[in-house]
Amino acid sequence: MLNGTTTEIAERKALRINPAKTCQPIGAMYAALGIHGCMPHSHGSQGCCSYHRSHLTRHFKEPVMATTSSFTEGASVFGGLANLTQALRNIFTIYDPEIVAVHTTCLSEVIGDDIPTIIRKAREEGCIPDGKLVIHANTPSFVGSHVYGFANMTTAMVNYLSEKTGTVLNQVNVIPGFVEPADMREIKRIAAAMGVEIVMFPDTSNVLDGPLTGQYKMYPEGGATVAQIKSAGDSIATVALGHFASHVAAATLESKCKVPAAFLELPIGVSATDRFVDAIRGYAGVEVPAAIELERGRLVDLMSDLHQYFHGKRVAVSGDPDQVIALTQFLLELEMKPVMCITGSPGNAFEKRMHELLDSVVPAAKIKQNADLFELHQWMKNEPVDLLITNTYGKHIARAENVPFVRFGFPILDRAGHRYYPTIGYAGATRLIDQMLNALLDHRDRTCSEEWFELVQ
Repeated sequence: MLNGTTTEIAERKALRINPAKTCQPIGAMYAALGIHGCMPHSHGSQGCCSYHRSHLTRHFKEPVMATTSSFTEGASVFGGLANLTQALRNIFTIYDPEIVAVHTTCLSEVIGDDIPTIIRKAREEGCIPDGKLVIHANTPSFVGSHVYGFANMTTAMVNYLSEKTGTVLNQVNVIPGFVEPADMREIKRIAAAMGVEIVMFPDTSNVLDGPLTGQYKMYPEGGATVAQIKSAGDSIATVALGHFASHVAAATLESKCKVPAAFLELPIGVSATDRFVDAIRGYAGVEVPAAIELERGRLVDLMSDLHQYFHGKRVAVSGDPDQVIALTQFLLELEMKPVMCITGSPGNAFEKRMHELLDSVVPAAKIKQNADLFELHQWMKNEPVDLLITNTYGKHIARAENVPFVRFGFPILDRAGHRYYPTIGYAGATRLIDQMLNALLDHRDRTCSEEWFELVQ
């Protein structure tokens, strides 16, 4: 794994080695966990659901509950109608959720199961009790990535739940994108500090980072309530964070309920956070409080104090497209050089936006969507970098090339603090600076000659 990567690069069209993504149902399951009282349901084989649950559990270090249609050979041939109908009956009888969020898998997509028809028949047969809800999203694993699954399930929330009553509510919708519970909590903290009422969906804060109370709850206190998501159709506006994960849901809400939308990028770093703060300030008609301005000032001061450590450093970045785009902008603010930027997700919007950001300042940067970590490793072997930023799967590359490494994005399987510390907002940028600087200086201390092993750096 560590020494098998060659420097000679061969074009590959039908093969990915160590892909920088995972499949749609994982993203859909994560989004569904952001609805209060929701049971995510995997319409496919038991093995699919087990893998998706275990991957999320390993990242968040929390038990992830989800149910499955448990396809066998019979369902694979004749379809999953009977399996899903029985599953819904069992789920509401045994687990009593407020809502079930069904997502498909490879198998049910290949079969072509008509999920809305199955849900309608299940309700007619009494499998879905009165007052309970079932929504669904099509999430075939063989196209897109986990980011697309998140986007599809979030859009399903709008299609099934959001409605316009004609009464405009003094609130702003925020669709946060595929980010950590800590990031969602930070978005709510910033809005609260500004005195802005928001409806954020999905919202996994207090779901996958909840406290240990000694009493297990299958449905934790957190998550956006069904009533809140319904009320999103009466909001002043929607702020969608991230082109790939959030913009489709915001556009759907704008079309369905005539709620105007601001299509932003993830607020990582100074300028992107400025745009987010300004958007909710403008829609809510409030002023930015001194506390938020002080946070921004402290971040800018830290960037100025540590400029000499970051200036000109060559960085390789991999991850979800929305996060790579936002992180690249922050690296440019630090006057670092993002020379290699990839995402495993497809979508030409990634390469287009990255070229807009980098062509004038880092013209030789390598940019690629639908790429994999093997190719990134080959690039790094030919053109060494000073820092690697990606998820846990980058640790093999960092070890092989002896490169400082910062874990960022999804999944992070070998560390725990990421679900508690945001990377979004001014405070999140401060955290990222700390992580990057520590990685760079720790590497210097490990590799420098004796005479340069200084107490003061």
